[in-house]
Amino acid sequence: MTPKILLLSTGGTIASVASEKGLTPQTSGHDLLDTLGAMPYDIEVKDLMELDSSNIQPEEWAKIAQAVFEAKDDYVGIVISHGTDTMAYTASMLTFMLPNINVPVVLTGSQVPMNILLSDAPANLKTAFAAAVSCKPGVYLAFNRKVMLGCRAVKVRTTSFDAFESVNFPNVAEVTSDGLVFNKEAQAVLTKEAGQLNTKIETNVAVVKLFPGFDPEMLKMMGKMGIKGLVIEAYGLGGMTYIRRNLVAAVGELTRKGIPVIAVSQCLYERSDLTKYEVGRQALLEGAISAHDMTTESAITKLMWGLGQNMDLPQIATFFNTNVAGEVSL
Repeated sequence: MTPKILLLSTGGTIASVASEKGLTPQTSGHDLLDTLGAMPYDIEVKDLMELDSSNIQPEEWAKIAQAVFEAKDDYVGIVISHGTDTMAYTASMLTFMLPNINVPVVLTGSQVPMNILLSDAPANLKTAFAAAVSCKPGVYLAFNRKVMLGCRAVKVRTTSFDAFESVNFPNVAEVTSDGLVFNKEAQAVLTKEAGQLNTKIETNVAVVKLFPGFDPEMLKMMGKMGIKGLVIEAYGLGGMTYIRRNLVAAVGELTRKGIPVIAVSQCLYERSDLTKYEVGRQALLEGAISAHDMTTESAITKLMWGLGQNMDLPQIATFFNTNVAGEVSL
């Protein structure tokens, strides 16, 4: 029986054409599919939106998650064509909005529009379709002949075809001369609970990147403005200044108000560890929560989703010490 796949198109470079205003998404999912020619799958198409991914926001995340949830029992897998700029955020958020989804959901896109002769779009779409019929249930990102967990993918290059990398976690699969070859140790983490849909999130959050001279008054002002949660890209293993400009004290001020402060590392690879240095331990004592080896994209979306479930600060701390879908190594 021919595998049945759903293609949800959302726009992005893969669907863009040249215009007086620059590249603009205008190509339908059917047009993307027609360009590929004959495929060994029964592929149905649904056009959700035509947006540059810079314009994809929480409202679009909810719409995409809803479309996946409604279709999950009718297909062996679902592919989402998406712009590259915020694809890692969407992939991470879908991981939390669709806990224990019962089919593979694979996001993909391209660095060059489909209608350009040497575009990377055809290969990326083909990889995504192959992953959609072969991967275990979960949310993935397929790009440049690699398949990654969605909650581990990060866009690391602006123009190269090798635009995404799986950070702190091996690729789930890679395309070789033998086909789609899987890494048995790199699979989505699922519990025994049935697939659900939960699109409730809190958007009143922020990401702050520290730099020498950062004024802690900015953090205090965020607290006064009613921010609900904060991710800080701290130094190295999670260090924060406490001499002269006392960021650690500002973190404590926020946490005493019940505002979760998540510490990720500015370093792309490896982990944050607030226990190793004094500059991290001081932050830990003030209530900062380590994101361990999570990506910033995964940390902010996990925080938004957790707050959307009305988790308080202790519950958020527990949540960030829980591996939901492979997003963190504990």
